[in-house]
Amino acid sequence: MLTIGLTGGIGCGKSTVCRLFEALDVPIVDADLIARQLVEPGQPALQDIVAAFGSAVLHADGSLDRAALRAKVFADPEQKRRLEAILHPLVYTEIARQVEGLTGSYVIVAVPLLLETDGDRRVDRVLVVDCPPENQLQRVLARDGLAIDQARAIIASQLSREARLARADDVLDNGGDPDRLAEQVKSLHNSYNLLASVRTPTA
Repeated sequence: MLTIGLTGGIGCGKSTVCRLFEALDVPIVDADLIARQLVEPGQPALQDIVAAFGSAVLHADGSLDRAALRAKVFADPEQKRRLEAILHPLVYTEIARQVEGLTGSYVIVAVPLLLETDGDRRVDRVLVVDCPPENQLQRVLARDGLAIDQARAIIASQLSREARLARADDVLDNGGDPDRLAEQVKSLHNSYNLLASVRTPTA
């Protein structure tokens, strides 16, 4: 099965693209969803996070306080690395498990930090969802209700647009008409099915 790693900056439209592929009956493996499941109460990853960052990252009911954890790690690169060391191996292990259980010609593996975590080595092709920086900023502001300085800081903390595009095998332009984005997805769908059909199995 051909594995397509889908990534892009915050607000570029990864979720929209996933829904478009899903409408074409393409299986989606979502790293964000997996990460949320891994930190549910009772899961070992949550216990590891509490051990690393303290009980202040928990709500009163024992669930993860994402805002508190984000505040701890966002401005501290070392703390961010500690969190990633806990979560990323578990996320990729679960991605591999889910992909192994699928059938079809190809699968979309949606990973926001695909390139930052060298996840491109784990997939056959990298698909980047791209849009102009001004569109990205406005979408983040409208969706997340952040102050403009916060939104800009999050965008600046991610891999640059130029670096993402340099490592992409395929690019979806999400800077304009939604219908045009849907047409691009359909075109890639046909290309991926063709690639999967002629791909030589590895030994």
